[in-house]
Amino acid sequence: MPVTGIGGFFFRSDDPKALSAWYQKHLGVGGYDWQQSAGPTIVAPFARATDYFPASKAYMLNLRVTGLDALLAQLSDAGIGIVRNPEWDTPETGRFARIHDPEGNPIELWEPPAE
Repeated sequence: MPVTGIGGFFFRSDDPKALSAWYQKHLGVGGYDWQQSAGPTIVAPFARATDYFPASKAYMLNLRVTGLDALLAQLSDAGIGIVRNPEWDTPETGRFARIHDPEGNPIELWEPPAE
């Protein structure tokens, strides 16, 4: 296949500079210098009526992470709301948590299962 990965994720913002700074500060991503680790990337359309993420949003960013518990503690300390649901976590798929950026965009944090 000629497609080898995701080259970027682009979306509209009311304040791109401030939102970029938020992503860099709290998640360590953004800009042109973020190098991803090799691993799975899921591309999956959801039914328009899904309740998996807010109906008012056309997408949800999913970030693959390591050390989910430590990251969630840092985000909580920064006053960022976190949503957990035990039903989301499975030994086959890993562990999940949800946050929202300052503009209300949903972000799913995904820690894949240990190999």
